[in-house]
Amino acid sequence: MHCTEQQGALLPWHEALPHFKLDFTPSSGDELQTEYLVPRDRAVGLLRELEALAPRIHPLLHVSEIRTMCADDLWLSGAYGRDTVGIHFTWKKVPEALGLLPEVDALLGPAGGRPHWGKLYDTGASRLADRYPRFDDFARLAGEFDPTGKFRNPAIDALLGSRSVHHDPH
Repeated sequence: MHCTEQQGALLPWHEALPHFKLDFTPSSGDELQTEYLVPRDRAVGLLRELEALAPRIHPLLHVSEIRTMCADDLWLSGAYGRDTVGIHFTWKKVPEALGLLPEVDALLGPAGGRPHWGKLYDTGASRLADRYPRFDDFARLAGEFDPTGKFRNPAIDALLGSRSVHHDPH
């Protein structure tokens, strides 16, 4: 087991969380990643429910990680307003892995699961907005401070939709 050095010392397993050395590649480098951030008080039950998908997940998975984080006040954070557990999947780069994303979302989403913005998920914009209490406030500010859409792209347009009114210069 690899432990990340902390303040110049490698600590025993019971004093530090195991992780990867800086020069150690924990996976193949050619993979896909998904992570859902769920309310901490629901995490154990959701992990048990995920077990039903284990026979389908296992052959497609490189590694899975569980991490926890305290609540924060960042509007689009997965931990906004609640203590949170991240359930991470590093998938093999195969089409079958993408086919599991709707099922993972169907299981974790209704329980307040918020997909990690920088990883793969299959959640429609309207369902995402429902999972972030300040989503509409963010969209309003995006329209106010970027009225011409200079910092937008098709993915952001699809995400914010009509919630953010901006002038399209094209």
